[in-house]
Amino acid sequence: MLNYIWIALAAIGIISAVTIDVSNSINDKYANGGEINAVFFLKDTTDNKAKSELIISKETMRAIYGIGDTNNFKSNAELTFTKSNSGSFILNVNSDSPEIILQIASADGKSDDIYGTFTSARKKESNIIEAKIVFEKVSFLKMKGITNAILDYAKTAVNIALGLIGIMALWLGIMKIAQESGLITKFANAAKPITRFLFPDVPTDHPAIGSILMNISANMLGLGNAATPFGLKAMEELDKLNPEKGTATNAMCTFLAINTAGLTLIPATAIAVRAAAGSSNPSIIIGTSFFGALCATSAAILSVKILEKFSIPGFKFGQWIKNSYKLFLGLFVFSLIAVLLFTTDIIKLPSLNVDIIKEIIQFISILAIPLIIILFLTYGMYKKVKVYETFVEGAKEGFDVAVRIIPYLVAMLMAIGIFRAGGAMDFLIVLLNPITSLIGFPAEALPMALMRPLSGSGSLGIMTEIIAKHGADSFIGVLVSTIMGSTETTFYVIALYFGSVNIKRARHALAAGLIADFIGIVAALLITRILFG
Repeated sequence: MLNYIWIALAAIGIISAVTIDVSNSINDKYANGGEINAVFFLKDTTDNKAKSELIISKETMRAIYGIGDTNNFKSNAELTFTKSNSGSFILNVNSDSPEIILQIASADGKSDDIYGTFTSARKKESNIIEAKIVFEKVSFLKMKGITNAILDYAKTAVNIALGLIGIMALWLGIMKIAQESGLITKFANAAKPITRFLFPDVPTDHPAIGSILMNISANMLGLGNAATPFGLKAMEELDKLNPEKGTATNAMCTFLAINTAGLTLIPATAIAVRAAAGSSNPSIIIGTSFFGALCATSAAILSVKILEKFSIPGFKFGQWIKNSYKLFLGLFVFSLIAVLLFTTDIIKLPSLNVDIIKEIIQFISILAIPLIIILFLTYGMYKKVKVYETFVEGAKEGFDVAVRIIPYLVAMLMAIGIFRAGGAMDFLIVLLNPITSLIGFPAEALPMALMRPLSGSGSLGIMTEIIAKHGADSFIGVLVSTIMGSTETTFYVIALYFGSVNIKRARHALAAGLIADFIGIVAALLITRILFG
């Protein structure tokens, strides 16, 4: 399935880019070669050069680019006179500039300036010049964006992998000590009832179980720098049980589905963005995010357990449903209780102080890493493990794993970059908007929901922009914050974890991950609408 997804992302992105570029060229969206009436306010003049402020009236911007802004466009510009009444200029652009200006600025691969020429310059006053300006020509903007995205994402993939080397070395070294001392086995034995259900094909005393438990625990505490190495180690151990190398096992798919569900007690990133945006209660999304992530995790486990059955020869779905009625009944009761808890006044009682809960969890998160290291080292010494030699032995594996995932990250991030830069997201939003509007999902939040499985940085940027526009404490602001805390970057997680063990056939892992994302988003909408709608 990954082959088809990878090709589809790249192909759709390129087709979208070509379509948009051709349409913009036919419609002359950027008014290439068109003269624009402008005014330069001179600030500093030396020889044939001058620093100035360029102003284009709102009427002119509306007439040429169709912009209905209520303000004149203003920006600093550096002039170079080749004749008394003509020359060239460099226009400095900032993030507050109109979108059309930002697009023109990106035509040459940069985003902070526009080159142009001016003619018919005449002094209106000693420091004021009226002129006709022509911006640089803009063509194939989306295709140029794709080229830049491919190079940027390839560099990003390598930086991610190299950035993992030190962290991987640290935690794999610590895990090696815990494994040699038998501490991981104790953790695994304590969690047997859960792990036996989730991973029936993995022996309860296998090293993979301990790594899985450490990964899930670190994720729940928001310790991403520790969760990733534990997850990569878990995949490596699971691959040792894999009878068909290169193909994901049921245990791998289940583990990946749980990770893509993103169950976290404190959505620290979303809370930080809300606080920076001036929210009166940034941590109000703790309960809604946990509810959404809990629904996503339940959906991930249920879907992966159902989908894996279809790979069994002679599998009879109807009979399996009859035999598994207790599982479905339990999940239904569990979901019903969760909905009742979050839709009644119980979460609003003074006794449940959200800020106190947040402080407790953050306190635990801060102490978790030092305590884990101290506990593992102390127990290792108690069991007479040569902790230094064992740590170094485990740390050596970190470099190999980090380098091994580079090709997989480059491939997946490149396809995502093409999809984003090509403008395919805009078409997808237009296509899905009529459907999502039926369930009351705001159109303004749809880009965030669609971007979340693809890119963490992309979805964070969209969330920040939406919050800045609508307000952190608005319904839409709370909704996108909850979505951020209820879901995970599915495609990145698949590329990272499966790439570490050279998995090329993902089977049903991606489908289960996307189902978890969908349920997490729907649950986020449900709980947000009930509490804040």
